Amino acid sequence: MKQIVVLLLVMSVLVSCGSRKRKTSSSSKQHTEYLKSRKFRHQKTESKTADVPEETEEEVVHLVITNTSEYIQVFGPIAVEEMNFYHIPASITLAQGILESGSGQGRLAVEANNHFGIKCHDWTGASIHHDDDEDQECFRKYKDAKYSYRDHSLFLSERKRYAGLFELDIDDYKGWAKGLRAAGYATDRKYPEKLIALIERYKLYNYDNGSVVNTPTRVQSRSSQDVHYVVKGDTLYSISKRYNISVQELQKINGLRDTNLSIGQELLVKS
Repeated sequence: MKQIVVLLLVMSVLVSCGSRKRKTSSSSKQHTEYLKSRKFRHQKTESKTADVPEETEEEVVHLVITNTSEYIQVFGPIAVEEMNFYHIPASITLAQGILESGSGQGRLAVEANNHFGIKCHDWTGASIHHDDDEDQECFRKYKDAKYSYRDHSLFLSERKRYAGLFELDIDDYKGWAKGLRAAGYATDRKYPEKLIALIERYKLYNYDNGSVVNTPTRVQSRSSQDVHYVVKGDTLYSISKRYNISVQELQKINGLRDTNLSIGQELLVKS
């Protein structure tokens, strides 16, 4: 009799443990499924966020500029807009763009939409390598030249060494030209004179009143193939070889007394 009672007690304990084990297993399974569900939803949300691009994809814009007047017409409004935002004289921005890019004809401008020769530094975007102070230096590459103009504004406005320039009057283009050289923007001693000459030659100071000026394009009887725009590294000799014309003839048809050239200068290459 005692053996039967003991056996019944053992069976009762085993049944009770199995029941609790099944309940515990069922509860654990439900909790695991809940965590999986939460994890899935979280991952899905992260994936959705990651799919949103940081900036809208844009097609790369390459403009064909044939002369300085066209350059001014295209980028004058952009220079004025930058002036209104960052208080850099539009005349200075335009003159620097003309000088640095060879009126949009230089390699950096054509292939990288870089009109101010801004190097990579901490840049994480697209880039291009180009010989400058050293061989194959890294330069920033833009989808559109307007971003080059914005980067130029940020370059000047965010560096302490140019802070004194922003205390000048907006129409003091001569002060800005000299101040840029003094602050170390360019190593060329004649850099201020070159900027001032461009501003006065093309009346770029008219842009400094904050309005867009429609600069008439000069009527040219010659085709664009008859004109060469001087870029960094050009010499009369290299230009003469390129267009199969003598140095003496180049000097004659352009009224040059010596072999000095300026970046952005227009040269007739056919008589």
